Amino acid sequence: MKIRYLGTAAAEGWPAVFCQCEPCLRSKEQGGKNVRTRSSILIDDHTLVDFPPDTYLHVLRDGLDLGKVRRLFVTHSHEDHFYPQDLAMRSEPYSHLKEDEKLTLWGNAVVVGMIQRGMVGLEFDMVAARIIAPKEMVQTGGLTVTALLAKHTEPEESLLYIFDDGQKAFFHAYDSGWYPAETWEMLAGRALDLVNFDCTHGPISNRYGGHMGIPEVLAAREKMLELGAIKPDAKCVITHFTHNCGLLHQELEKEVSGSGLIVAYDGMELEI
Repeated sequence: MKIRYLGTAAAEGWPAVFCQCEPCLRSKEQGGKNVRTRSSILIDDHTLVDFPPDTYLHVLRDGLDLGKVRRLFVTHSHEDHFYPQDLAMRSEPYSHLKEDEKLTLWGNAVVVGMIQRGMVGLEFDMVAARIIAPKEMVQTGGLTVTALLAKHTEPEESLLYIFDDGQKAFFHAYDSGWYPAETWEMLAGRALDLVNFDCTHGPISNRYGGHMGIPEVLAAREKMLELGAIKPDAKCVITHFTHNCGLLHQELEKEVSGSGLIVAYDGMELEI
């Protein structure tokens, strides 16, 4: 299974669109892995997780053919993770697809409602939207996908996902603070090969908020090991960074040096 990290930033991107802070200025100056777009991943070139407003940039930058993508799993309705206006562009006359097959979207009731109700002047006739609830499982495209509850925004049920192709499995878990009890129960004994951890706050602790920092990630990984949720040699990736954490890519790598954590960057690819 191949995972491509299309974007690795929080809502404002990095450098943030209007920001003049020192981390944003340094990001512009140094470029490369220090430039981060809004978060999304692509699994085996056919399954997307989240659809941020930077998706078009991802297509241009990485040479993607999103016409081949048949599945989209959305974590929640915040605009940095779900920009449905561009999904309307999957229809004629905006797109001419070689195969007349709808893109199937799974998400919570808020996300699906946005598609089903449509928007002024927009129709989503090439998108089939389906609600998936915490603890629910679907099978699609050779994957078994399980939704888990995040701690992020209420009353909307933000979702995390486990993706399993029968040989390898990983937990995609950004935009969440410390997981709810029911999520820990579902993780127990899963023996996952990879976890994508929310690390929005970098070195800053955020134990009781809707995101994590490195201290919470390390504690969560330790609990996962104790529960048998991940294999001892599982890859543990940190992603979804805000400029407010203050550390550029190499500084984040230095911060977690020796911990085994992998600092994601835009365009990074991993295979499990």
